[in-house]
Amino acid sequence: MIKKTNNSDYQADSIKVLKGLEAVRKRPGMYIGDTDDGTGLHHMIYEVVDNSIDEAMAGFCNNIEININSDGTIMVKDDGRGIPVDIHKIEKKSAAEVIMTQLHSGGKFDHDSYKVSGGLHGVGVSVVNALSEKLELTVERDGKKHFIEFIDGDAKAPLKVIGKSKNKGTQIKFLPSKKIFSSTKFNFNTIQKRMRELAFLNKGIKIVINDLTQKKTKSTDFKFDGGIIEFVEFLDQKKEKLKNKNNNDLFKKPIFIEGAKQNAEIECSIKWNAGYSEDVYPYTNNIFQKDGGTHLLGFRSALTRVINKYATEQNLLKKNKVSVSGDDIKEGLVCVLSVKIPDPKFSSQTKDKLVSSEVRNIVESIISEKLSIWFDQNPSISKIVIAKVIQAAVARDVARKARENVRRKGALELTGLPGKLADCQISKQEGTELFIVEGDSAGGSAKQGRNREYQAVLPLRGKILNTYTDINGSKRNGSSNEIRTKSLSKMISSNEIVTLINALGLDPKNEEIDIDDLRYGKIIIMTDADVDGSHIRALLLTFFNNIPFNKLIEKGHIYLAQPPLFKINKGSKGIYIKDEKELNRYIVSNSKDLKKVKKGSKEFEKRYELEKSKLNIQRFKGLGEMNPEELWSTTLNPETRNLLQVRYSKDSKKDYDLIQTLMGNDVSSRKDFIVENAINVSNLDI
Repeated sequence: MIKKTNNSDYQADSIKVLKGLEAVRKRPGMYIGDTDDGTGLHHMIYEVVDNSIDEAMAGFCNNIEININSDGTIMVKDDGRGIPVDIHKIEKKSAAEVIMTQLHSGGKFDHDSYKVSGGLHGVGVSVVNALSEKLELTVERDGKKHFIEFIDGDAKAPLKVIGKSKNKGTQIKFLPSKKIFSSTKFNFNTIQKRMRELAFLNKGIKIVINDLTQKKTKSTDFKFDGGIIEFVEFLDQKKEKLKNKNNNDLFKKPIFIEGAKQNAEIECSIKWNAGYSEDVYPYTNNIFQKDGGTHLLGFRSALTRVINKYATEQNLLKKNKVSVSGDDIKEGLVCVLSVKIPDPKFSSQTKDKLVSSEVRNIVESIISEKLSIWFDQNPSISKIVIAKVIQAAVARDVARKARENVRRKGALELTGLPGKLADCQISKQEGTELFIVEGDSAGGSAKQGRNREYQAVLPLRGKILNTYTDINGSKRNGSSNEIRTKSLSKMISSNEIVTLINALGLDPKNEEIDIDDLRYGKIIIMTDADVDGSHIRALLLTFFNNIPFNKLIEKGHIYLAQPPLFKINKGSKGIYIKDEKELNRYIVSNSKDLKKVKKGSKEFEKRYELEKSKLNIQRFKGLGEMNPEELWSTTLNPETRNLLQVRYSKDSKKDYDLIQTLMGNDVSSRKDFIVENAINVSNLDI
């Protein structure tokens, strides 16, 4: 129910008009982004730099310098034409002051000063001024140096000449307002990332960043004469470094395409590697569109058309009995697509998606024509690219046939698995839990002890198949996609694994699974606390480490339950103990005699065994020995249980090597591991 306010009058004087830059200070998030998490703060720099980049795109600027000063200010300087300083005929003040103090003012609306620009609404630098405690503008042009200072967005005095100068350019120094931003501390790496991107997208421009906040000045500069060709090489090398690949190249120099049509300028650089993921970065006027748009649609359409044309001409489609899809072409694709157009239209203020309809046909036409010419002129590389795409199509077809074969056997139908999955009542992912338990006995106790509203139980029979394959390693070495296909076929040959995949609600056919399809928020592996339980847990973790299911670990969905191994009976009460170490700690801490004796001595061991014999200790052979109430209170109840979240460490290579050692086919490396670590084992179950 909506309550009425005390004042029922709603008249003309209730309407508040925010004039000048007051609207920006009142609602900064509308113009600059979040003022709490740092995005809006750093966007202040980007807005100023964008003006310098616009000068560069117009052909008047070659150098941009950014200083992060120790007093909290930021200085951005360029060698462009300099902001106009003459008096504006209508506003009766200098053009520089108008630009800094009025929204929707600037030289980007008539296309005479700037053919294209990164900004859309002409609010950039005036917003920076509005959200700064202090801003100093220095303009060098026409042989003079001009200066004006602003306090909280208002000019302290009109623009004045402070000297002579042979140089040209604009310098803006600003101090973000502490009243607006939660933190005014700038991050060098964040700024560096965006400036590197701008340097790639505008070849030949030099951008220098100086961090003067440290005792020793930290500086870096970017200049890429190769433009987006170097950008693609950088992205490809970065991917190789992250995934520890050694030889990932299918060919060395990326493909480069450029063209102009109907006032639109298109640049595109493409490369394929031996990997499986796609990295395509579409830009409009230097702005990245994370949601793509019409330029990306045009690119994809052209790429598919050209690839299909050459595959057909070489009779490869008929020979391999496959058809090429967009997904096959995406495998291992690295691309930067840069479009520069006047008046771009975006789906929202954040410019995450380009919706200018005319751009699709322009991009498609230029890419189709230029890429066809490139393929004709480079037949050897064209064959390599087409062969990779055909290989992906064949692998996709093999995987499809394997899935259909399993489905024909009825293994993928949950209705054919009565009594296996005890589902929860809530159908959404958030707040739900799936417990994977070993054996029907433990499954029975878990089904009775659980909270049926949000907890589901899936019992597995015995130890599942060891699904370890060198998929990750094969990707590093750039080997065939067929390895992953064979691995998938191996997985779905096991009824228990098919049951698990189906219960999760995921489709194993795609390398990039959709987390939204996951049926449960938490996947909890709940095995016995003994050696067999540990082995089953290792097998399940090996399964979840395989592509594409490793995404569940990366996103934090996989957990390990911590059921107790012991119960100390004290009358009607029971104390649950996790493992041998905790039992030892309990006995020592509850014995006055043991505290008086030196640990490790014969006397200590003698008294320890005596104290242990006094206790009524029950060792659980399995979860099935617990009654539903015990299982609920120790392992299922969110208020009393302990869960361990499974995550990759910072050094993912070590994680991969350990799994390879423990679960791989190399017996000798596993033997060496056991010998090296045997001395650290405190409780050996033989």
